[in-house]
Amino acid sequence: MVGRIFALCAAFSLAGCATITRGTKDVLVVNSTPGGAQVKLSDGQSCDNTPCSFKVPRKSELNVMVTKDRCKPQQIRVTNRIASGGGAAMAGNVLVGGIIGAGVDASSGAMLELVPNPVNIQLECR
Repeated sequence: MVGRIFALCAAFSLAGCATITRGTKDVLVVNSTPGGAQVKLSDGQSCDNTPCSFKVPRKSELNVMVTKDRCKPQQIRVTNRIASGGGAAMAGNVLVGGIIGAGVDASSGAMLELVPNPVNIQLECR
């Protein structure tokens, strides 16, 4: 019994709370008005018809290019920031003594969120 408790405590101290509860990836949603536009992300992902969803690392910083025939192309920069839940998980790691877990969360990006998300683009069309 003591061995199981020790193993459980060791496992929790080696993994970050945000990494476990939030994961290291997020879904980025891209919408356009009018709909039906093509989207290309600077990481190589693309979609032929908005609205689109992409699974990207929370610590991503990328450009989103939205194009449609007879419309002016629009580009927006998506970055990241510390999420309210991510910051709380980081504080919990530090308070409970999980310095290793705090390091895991910080390096994995699990405490971050993408901004803006969703990306809403208003295309200027002729």
